[in-house]
Amino acid sequence: MLATGAAYVAWSRLGRGLPAAPAAPGEYPLDSFGEDTGKGNLLGIQPRLESADYASVDRLFSRLDGYFAAALCAGVMGEKTVAILPEHLGTWLAAAGEKAGVYRAPSVRAAVGLMTASNLPSFLYRLPEAREREWAMATVVRMKAAATAAGYHRIMSTLARGYGVHLVAGSLMLPDPYVREGELRAGNGSIYNTAVLYGPDGRIREPLARKVYPTSEERPLLSAGWCGDLPVFSTPAGRLGILICADSWFPECYAALRDQQVELIAAPSLATDAGGMGMPWEGYSGAPPPADVDSADAGRITRAEAWRKYALASRLANSGARAGMNVFFRGALWEMTPASRACAVLDGRAIDCGEEAALLNVWL
Repeated sequence: MLATGAAYVAWSRLGRGLPAAPAAPGEYPLDSFGEDTGKGNLLGIQPRLESADYASVDRLFSRLDGYFAAALCAGVMGEKTVAILPEHLGTWLAAAGEKAGVYRAPSVRAAVGLMTASNLPSFLYRLPEAREREWAMATVVRMKAAATAAGYHRIMSTLARGYGVHLVAGSLMLPDPYVREGELRAGNGSIYNTAVLYGPDGRIREPLARKVYPTSEERPLLSAGWCGDLPVFSTPAGRLGILICADSWFPECYAALRDQQVELIAAPSLATDAGGMGMPWEGYSGAPPPADVDSADAGRITRAEAWRKYALASRLANSGARAGMNVFFRGALWEMTPASRACAVLDGRAIDCGEEAALLNVWL
């Protein structure tokens, strides 16, 4: 199966004028924990990406494919693998096909301004639909939504099918997303931060997972999902739930997954806080803290300590799941320099993984 998958991806790359082997495996560090007992694995793919990697669908595919190919060569990818990509991985595909100045812009807002000027008739056509406080960003998201959904689906379906894995394909912002004829589509309603699971046949596993707790930075643009809609999927490695970033900080989300007999949790995440994880933690963002949070911790503990104390590392046990993992971006996306330490949890033990771009593997 995997040999067929690798051949499929090699053929796909050659069809795009790319080399069949994207890079030497040594260029992609691997942190691996535990031993292969035949039960499968969680494989976090923590890529290093730059703004220019979103210039085209093919360019982003090539960047991600390098990590997948390296994982295959390293022997940590099989039919019981659940691969996990970071939050918002697909969001910036809204910039695909734009002028070069968009990728050199000093900030996301500046990039949005350039995209607006280059697509003014389309922008003005979609503008009346914007009810969000971030109306300009919301209009650009809607203006590019169909192309963003199609490009994201093409990349993720090819990777999942090519490597024969279940793929938690990070997340992306889309208006009222849905699935039709096996493909991801954008609707006409509110905008959600949505995670998609692809099966080894390259098809989307429904339902889609919508972020329940948008942060204060996201709330001017995004609508919130509902805990009761959080899905759990059957996979060869176990029953899999998805919590998008901040959702992993709230006990209600774990309770919703526990009611569905979850065994594994994937938490695609993104942290772009200035100053890094060693800075004082500012407290919960976008929603009141749960009852079990010590209010004195805000300003007293570091961001890294807060992730360990209040997110996946400490809360996974409340779901009844055996294992979980969150992964983050690396690189520079306009003014953002994402940075955090990925974490895996296995049988009650929290495992801090590397802070650099890497493959992160936990055998189940």
